[in-house]
Amino acid sequence: MPGTETARPAQNTDYSYAELTSASASNAVALADECALAISYNGINHAVMMVSPSFVKDFIAGFSLSNALIDSVDEIYDIQLERTGDALNAQVTLSNRAFWALKEQRRQLAGTSGCGLCGVEALDQALPALKPLPSRPLPPAEHLFELRQRITEQQQLARGSGALHAALLVDAQGAISLCREDIGRHNALDKLIGALHNNASDAQQGFAVITSRCSLELIQKAIRAGLQTLVSLSAPTTLSVQWARQHNLNLIHLPHHSAPRVFSPAPTRSSSQ
Repeated sequence: MPGTETARPAQNTDYSYAELTSASASNAVALADECALAISYNGINHAVMMVSPSFVKDFIAGFSLSNALIDSVDEIYDIQLERTGDALNAQVTLSNRAFWALKEQRRQLAGTSGCGLCGVEALDQALPALKPLPSRPLPPAEHLFELRQRITEQQQLARGSGALHAALLVDAQGAISLCREDIGRHNALDKLIGALHNNASDAQQGFAVITSRCSLELIQKAIRAGLQTLVSLSAPTTLSVQWARQHNLNLIHLPHHSAPRVFSPAPTRSSSQ
């Protein structure tokens, strides 16, 4: 298998943000890169997933091995990578034996990378056209005061195991009114969205909070559900910020020891991204 990377390496790009507690404070921080990777084996689309675009050939080899698509990396004859915008296409050439075995069992492949998009076989599904949200004001800064501690108090299941993500709703008065937990971060947000509908809660009032990292698929879920503001305890990726800004989703990162950082809408006082 060829071992030389030909695609653009991952990079940390500076993105501007404004502190929610100060109208004048603006700064920039490096965010991790993210892209949609489409993998085709011998010309047949197999999967699309969100990845960091570094050591992509290593990822493809490991993905192919760990999902029993090949028995040895020697069965990968070639990998051609092409970057187009936010998408990375990988054309993988397998041995005849490996390709025959893959066609026999590919329907049984279950997505296991934890990215939330495994098994999607078209880039237009990974990077869909979504309707922008109507613009809404940012939440009051005081509604984020001691939010991390309040979330810990709400996570009853995680208190026993420490192994669950949470998605929560903070209402218009700043109180946590809903909390849903799951071992999967996408599942936790889906549970919260379902609870909003089942409880006839207004998604446009207050804001949603996720305790997991903030990558593109969670941004897409929030936009589809009509959530106006998403607060994340972990920093967003570059693509998450871009999509949030393009679709009028208020996106706020709540660091451990700093003021809340507003990445979307983009600060107007800075010339950074």
